[in-house]
Amino acid sequence: MKRDFSPVLPGEGATDYARYMRTDTLLALQRDPAEMTHRDELLFQVVHQSAELWLKLAVAELTEAAARIGDGELAEAELLLARSALAVRLITDQLDMFRYLPPATFQALVPVLGNGSGAESPGWKQAQAASRRLDQAFSTYLADRQIDLRKIYSGNPADPVYRLAEAMVEWDERVALWRVRHYKIAIRIGSHGAIGTQGSPANWLAKLIDHRFFPELWQVRTELGGEH
Repeated sequence: MKRDFSPVLPGEGATDYARYMRTDTLLALQRDPAEMTHRDELLFQVVHQSAELWLKLAVAELTEAAARIGDGELAEAELLLARSALAVRLITDQLDMFRYLPPATFQALVPVLGNGSGAESPGWKQAQAASRRLDQAFSTYLADRQIDLRKIYSGNPADPVYRLAEAMVEWDERVALWRVRHYKIAIRIGSHGAIGTQGSPANWLAKLIDHRFFPELWQVRTELGGEH
């Protein structure tokens, strides 16, 4: 007997896969070929739109991690942070697609971008806010239990607080590596002006590379390292 593969889920699409994943809507979010000034607009939009999706996931995991810390569930928070860090690693890796976007091609795209900038990314703004909430949740956890971070880092690496702190450092580092790659790509395709130019977005990106969400964690590591 032939199996019936007719869709049973509500929504648009010829199959349940299309309806659940909303592929008709998703694949219609890019500019139509008739609208494009250059065919590489598709590359440009796919990289940025997929980054927004990964950031949406990362923010959800960071938000849940902060809640788990508040409930004292450190192991669960650690795993969620690992997922967030992996999402940012994937965002960083896909920037390699811009290696195939020559400066002349990018300049051809500039008129259709208006005044748009990666700094306006809603996913990035939400990631910043979620990171601050995570930092506050961790700081509150330490304060409520009178935990000395220096003693934690001088102790057993298997300690749940130590492992969570390292997961937070990993998230911070992954974001920094993303910024570095973004900066290098921006310079490579000529999207941010000359390095050293007053007010250049390239200089702004360079300054962000050294920003840290959890400076206390990095400071403790630096102080302990300097004792040897």
